[in-house]
Amino acid sequence: MAPQTQRQMQNAASAQQQPQLDTQVEDPPLTWTEVIKCGFPAFGGILFGYDAGYINGVLGMDYFKLTYGEPSTDPLAFQGHMYPTWAKSMIVSMLSVGTFLGALLSGYSSDYWGRRNTIVIGCAIYCAGVIFLPLKSPRLTQSLPPIVQIAGPTIPLLTAGRAIAGFGIGFVSANTVAFQSEICPKKIRGPCISVYQFGITVGLLIASGINQGTRDIRSNASYQIPIGLQFVFAVLLMVGLICMLPESPRWYLSKFNDAGARRALASVRGRDENDEVLLRELEVMRRDTDREMREGAGGWKDCFTGGWKEGSNLKRTFIGTTNFIFYYGNTYFAQVGLSSVFLLATITNVVNVVSTPVSFWTIERFGRRPLLIYGGICMSICEFIIAIVGTLLSSSSTAQIVLFVFVCIHIAFFASTWGPVGWAVSGEIFPLSIRGRGIALSTASNWLWNFVIAFVTPYLVDEDKANLKAKVFYIFGATCLISAAFAWLWVYETKGLSLEAVDRMCKETAPRKSKGWAARNASANDEEEMMAADQMESPIEKGRGRRRNKIEVSEE
Repeated sequence: MAPQTQRQMQNAASAQQQPQLDTQVEDPPLTWTEVIKCGFPAFGGILFGYDAGYINGVLGMDYFKLTYGEPSTDPLAFQGHMYPTWAKSMIVSMLSVGTFLGALLSGYSSDYWGRRNTIVIGCAIYCAGVIFLPLKSPRLTQSLPPIVQIAGPTIPLLTAGRAIAGFGIGFVSANTVAFQSEICPKKIRGPCISVYQFGITVGLLIASGINQGTRDIRSNASYQIPIGLQFVFAVLLMVGLICMLPESPRWYLSKFNDAGARRALASVRGRDENDEVLLRELEVMRRDTDREMREGAGGWKDCFTGGWKEGSNLKRTFIGTTNFIFYYGNTYFAQVGLSSVFLLATITNVVNVVSTPVSFWTIERFGRRPLLIYGGICMSICEFIIAIVGTLLSSSSTAQIVLFVFVCIHIAFFASTWGPVGWAVSGEIFPLSIRGRGIALSTASNWLWNFVIAFVTPYLVDEDKANLKAKVFYIFGATCLISAAFAWLWVYETKGLSLEAVDRMCKETAPRKSKGWAARNASANDEEEMMAADQMESPIEKGRGRRRNKIEVSEE
């Protein structure tokens, strides 16, 4: 019997066993279960936000300088002790080294064990890194309980612990975006992924508040408490994922597990497994998965195929200066003569937290491309103003106020545009066959540039090095302009499209024409996808056991 005839007979038999499904996939009303479950993985952003934020305050604490410093005449030294520039650079930047490596390797884990399970693994690795960090000081005579005994408080051990914790964050960050993009309905996918950036800002604010509360403790507890609290957030995320959320339904489909996919989608949507709308949504997912399986499983090299033409995976793969303030804000504000640096750092974090939720509305109202393009331009204007004012009027108290105000405005633009939208675009743009690896590469690129900023900036701004101070913002302003140009040239508009439609758009049109394509196809009938999938017999049916052509009703 011909393969096509056999498949048509399977269709007819399957249709008699289940309710007839409409081909038009409608957007059902959202449920609170759906919103909470789709948004919860973004809690992982708190891990990175807190880890990036606590080190800012800890570096400025007197007892940290005394414990890890060396004899110094630096005006910021405490009791004649200060850590050298190389130590500050290594302590901060090693987190990004770990996240870079973790994000890359998470691509394998994500495709093999699943998105949710890889996040759980990342939390466990993060906890191991925290245990490795120095909760004990050589200047403390009393011993801590054995469960929190640390090998010893040296700069190499501190940097090693941050690298291990960063490795776990790399797992979490890459797979949180992939996980959310695969479980969220299209109408709230952008806002839900933006919540990951909101989690980062909340983590930064929590770290700043804790630093503000412990900085005046006249013992090593001033920095030990902020370090130790990292554990809490990782455990909460790990337990929440295990207890609340199933694996991604699209991942189940990629592993030929239709029943698992149906259970997972029903759990996330808060609906019965036999709900007609849910079955229609799952059928479209399955058809797209079958089509991609016919094209073959994606490997690392597939992320770089196609050059710069339409449908190119290379262009999708190559889809920030604000971290300078959150890494080094306290020490930088002190260097330019501002007082109450811990309070100023807290204010910048409040601005970050307050500004990020704006993107929950704007990302679906205006789309991804406009936010990235105009956000990059506005950030560059702020950067250049900071550089000009800080260079020409560095000794003026008014100039210092202007500098801080425009730092806050820059953060507001970043928090409402590039911060959340960058995560959303990277989670939406890749086809299922390379989604795990593609998002891993995109996330690794983010952490690579974080490392460059964290490692190089102390050498650019410290008085005994390049001593650029505010001039460094000329460099940052230029990078923001380049980012805006990149968005105009190569970022697709994915607003209002299912992941399956995004994949088709990337193959059929150029980024600058994507808004028009989306407007024409956002509500297109999914019958085309279903009919196209029926034209060829899946290799799954040939070599890995016959795949059900329709999502069957649960056997009672």
